[in-house]
Amino acid sequence: MDASKTLRYIEGVIENMPADWLNLTTHRLDIYDEKLAKSQFLSQFEDLCKNNVTDATALKELPTAYDYIRLGHPLSSILEWTIASLNGLNAENVISFSSLTMPVMAVLRKNLMDGKNTQVLYMGDLPESFDAEVIQQVYGYQFELQQIENAAAIPAFNGSTILISPQHEMGQFNLNSSIDFFISLHANLGSVLAINGEHNDPYVSDIQHVRRRETIAMTPANTLVALQQLTGLAGSVSGEINADARRENKMQVEKSICEITGSNVQGLMASSGLSMQYAIVMGLIHDAAENHKGKDIKIVVPSNCYGGTNDQARRVADTIDNIEVVDLAVDGDNDMVDNIDTILAAIAKVDAVPFIIAEIPTNPRVEVPDLQKLKDVLTQERTTSSGEKAIDPVFILDQTFCPNVLFLGEGEILSTVRTIAYVSGSKFPSGGKCTAGYCVASKPAAGLMTKIALHLELCDNEATGLQMEILAKQLPSMNQRIQGAYENTRAFVNFIEATLPAAKINFVSEELAAEGFTPSVFSLDLPTKGTTDEERELYKRALNHKLIKMMITRIPNESKYCVSYGQLKGCYWTIPATSTQGTTKEADKDYIARVALAADMDLELHKKVFADFVEQR
Repeated sequence: MDASKTLRYIEGVIENMPADWLNLTTHRLDIYDEKLAKSQFLSQFEDLCKNNVTDATALKELPTAYDYIRLGHPLSSILEWTIASLNGLNAENVISFSSLTMPVMAVLRKNLMDGKNTQVLYMGDLPESFDAEVIQQVYGYQFELQQIENAAAIPAFNGSTILISPQHEMGQFNLNSSIDFFISLHANLGSVLAINGEHNDPYVSDIQHVRRRETIAMTPANTLVALQQLTGLAGSVSGEINADARRENKMQVEKSICEITGSNVQGLMASSGLSMQYAIVMGLIHDAAENHKGKDIKIVVPSNCYGGTNDQARRVADTIDNIEVVDLAVDGDNDMVDNIDTILAAIAKVDAVPFIIAEIPTNPRVEVPDLQKLKDVLTQERTTSSGEKAIDPVFILDQTFCPNVLFLGEGEILSTVRTIAYVSGSKFPSGGKCTAGYCVASKPAAGLMTKIALHLELCDNEATGLQMEILAKQLPSMNQRIQGAYENTRAFVNFIEATLPAAKINFVSEELAAEGFTPSVFSLDLPTKGTTDEERELYKRALNHKLIKMMITRIPNESKYCVSYGQLKGCYWTIPATSTQGTTKEADKDYIARVALAADMDLELHKKVFADFVEQR
């Protein structure tokens, strides 16, 4: 298909695309095959293209692309496919980013792991946030940096050549054999990376992994603008917000975060929860490098926590010699606080720097540790093997499940602990409308926020203008939505306990709820049968899928097979072991159902379908 036909086809796709392509931030697992996640959508999309099919029904039936939103989504997949088609490249060799700097970091990370040299060349200006000294000293990425006049002036080099160029026209690459990676920068939209030459194909997966774990793909709104630019259509949606509106939105978000968390330390907003976590971890590593020179760093991470958190910490440790990940057992038969105490004692003995990442409540078993005991353990003075005072830990608290709980404000339980708390914005803060997240600090940790902000900016992972606008609109009603969703969840849990007493439910107690822990997610361990452990496990897994299928087919407008929480409407179902725990070690996975309810949903209909399931199981 020639260029003009390709662009005409894309015009038709844009005009008829499903609304979810622009608005949905969670992936539908009922039309998602993880093994084919990076190919299935485009394979079927290409079939439609060959037959010039652009009607809304056909587009809606396409499988989920990548994993909304970080790794990619339908619109980013189509943008990359279109640009690749216009430039004679394979679609997988074109990768879009919301960030201007992370595509460079992705190549540098791969070359660090492979022991390969890199030269970074640029035409015009580098992104303002690109700080070569910090990238080399803190991240450990080594490269030569040089400005050139044009693509024909590339010096010979033994290694990888990255060429960065601001582009006015979307998708216009001027590739030659001297360029291994071409990064086109598009202000207010993001960047597009082209991987040039078969010898560089092994980079594709590694670069995609960076996009999945440390940043996000170009957002759906910005990708739509990019596609409109490519085809010459007038833009109907834009991620670009004028400076005055952006400033006003940011002030509103900061005000809301302060009111919600009780912290007087100004919060930071990132493009996603994992973007936020990455800035936190790299900011703390930077601080440790300056204040605890030469000392090892131990990142303590729950062994069964959300796969992105677990994987990201290990990826950081893989690239920096003095960093090690320490497993923390947190729920089930394990006591989080006792295990933290044991681990901190061991870290103190070797005079290392401790960072602890933990979710409260835990996921997926929704447990809350003894908070007074946790505070005591985190503030306890310890000594090294030589008798000197040990370095006190920084507690990195993921409170996505309960962002309304006051942990950090004056007089609150963790107010005297060096604590950074963060929340995934795709959950309650935005009601599922965007992925942007935020973090705040306790007063003792306030000094760390400067370094966190530096790395958030360096990675160009700050919330986009549109994301900030969404947060400004949604945050003021968050606590009200949390309360309504909790009430629905408590009622549904009570109903399940009465209807299927043999099921094991993990949810907060009435006592914890009275203390403010009012999540709207619970895990459901269905009763099973069989003569062996293997038979019982397989039966339970099949029963999970049967329940979810009944819910999403009988209540298709509200019940979704999705990975999310805090949505504005309906009920989401997932099995963490096959979705959010995807990179967790198999022995630590939980093959149980996780259910997340909203304040706005038909609770009685969900009860009825569940009762029917109990009768039919």
